[in-house]
Amino acid sequence: MFELFLKIFRTSKTVIPVSSLGVERAEILAIGEKISEKVKKLFRGSLAIREVDTGSDNAPEQELVALSNSYYDIERFGVHFVASPRHADMLMVTGPVTRNMAEALRRAYNSTPNPKIIVAVGDDAIDGGIFRGSYAVEDGVDQVVPVNYNIPGDPPSPIVIMRHLLRILEVEDKKSKKK
Repeated sequence: MFELFLKIFRTSKTVIPVSSLGVERAEILAIGEKISEKVKKLFRGSLAIREVDTGSDNAPEQELVALSNSYYDIERFGVHFVASPRHADMLMVTGPVTRNMAEALRRAYNSTPNPKIIVAVGDDAIDGGIFRGSYAVEDGVDQVVPVNYNIPGDPPSPIVIMRHLLRILEVEDKKSKKK
């Protein structure tokens, strides 16, 4: 035990400068700061997102979950995932809408307060993907609820999701200025 404490105290503290972390890390910070500015302006500091899985293969969900890990840490930029659509500003829907999930998606959509932003995440959510035309699916999310934005990819990576989220917020900012 004593040896462990000695090792801890002998080990120097190393701080890695942001410039040496690589292009992606620097890009994450740059995009994140811009997202943070837009979130503060449009949502008074906190954007609440509810993720709805309507029958996907879990790949898009894993990428969305990665946004909350310590590498991307999207919460430091004011973006939070919430458990209820009643607390959400945005719905991110993944997967082709299976017939048994269509009603659940409609209920989540109706429970989300206005103004709401609906985003289809991944190729399957956009148009049904490889499941398009199957008897078991309604195809894309837009066949069940109105969709405002799409994030293409199979699945889209966390950095792609962040880039699209920034674009979405920029468009919403322009819309709010016109009002």
